[in-house]
Amino acid sequence: MNGRLSVAIVGAGLMGHGIGQVFARAGHRVVLTDPAPDVLAQAIPRVEQNLRAEGVDAAGVVCNLSTQPDLRKAVSGADLVIEAAPEKLELKHRIFTEVAAAAPSHAVLASNTSVIPITRIGEPLDADARGRLVGTHWWNPPHLIPLVEVVRSEYTRMDVFEQTFAWLAAVGKAPVKVHRDVTGFIGNRLQHALWREAIALVAGGVCDAEAIDTVVKNSFGLRMPVLGPMENADLVGLELTRDVHRVLFPDLHEDKAPSPLLDRLIAQGHGGMRSGQGLRPWTPAAADEVRRALATHLIRMLESRAAGR
Repeated sequence: MNGRLSVAIVGAGLMGHGIGQVFARAGHRVVLTDPAPDVLAQAIPRVEQNLRAEGVDAAGVVCNLSTQPDLRKAVSGADLVIEAAPEKLELKHRIFTEVAAAAPSHAVLASNTSVIPITRIGEPLDADARGRLVGTHWWNPPHLIPLVEVVRSEYTRMDVFEQTFAWLAAVGKAPVKVHRDVTGFIGNRLQHALWREAIALVAGGVCDAEAIDTVVKNSFGLRMPVLGPMENADLVGLELTRDVHRVLFPDLHEDKAPSPLLDRLIAQGHGGMRSGQGLRPWTPAAADEVRRALATHLIRMLESRAAGR
């Protein structure tokens, strides 16, 4: 990476503060902005908490972070602007219209959307801004998950696409190039295909939700950090893969809408961990333990990777 970047993060909540942390830890200037004063006020303390959990000296990172409630001022000197706002297309349209007008003409404009095609997000922009718009789909928690999907829309300039990929690699992420702008990109298409089948198995009475999680965590889930699905298909052989698919594929679910089971649970007030009940029951202590165990696991995996270099 050439020189020190000025990075503006639009949205300092669930994802934004962690994205900012990555660039600040790599030595770049980061400005966080958010329309909610309480969210913005908590952004840097949350970064400090993340760093303490990783055993990192926070002082050397937060010195590169600042907050600015005014979006236009936040992006006025940026080389890279990353939008990390809620998944509402009209909101993203408004944000990027304002950002394109206020940011320098050379600034790369990036959206952290997890499913919305980048081409649709860029619809209100002029040709120059559309050419500088790229998708950067980070995964939660962004300071711990290595992957970032770099998505090229039909208008994204190739130099913008390549530069964004290079910046992300230089700050220690594991970027991948998404050459065609499809809904959900790569990771969420794979993840939610699994979720669709899992929920259908529960809804059909094949098993309960706990059994689904037990199966995944104690079988193919154990292999996946070192054996991806394409590697696995090649390992067992493509003839066997094809034979299994001939038997299995006709019986898999191809629902084009969310499962009615989700509608029923939500109508009953069972929205997930926060409500104490979702597909599985949750006490506050159990939910906190899952979050703690996930963070600990990810930190250990990152430490193990670093030690193996």
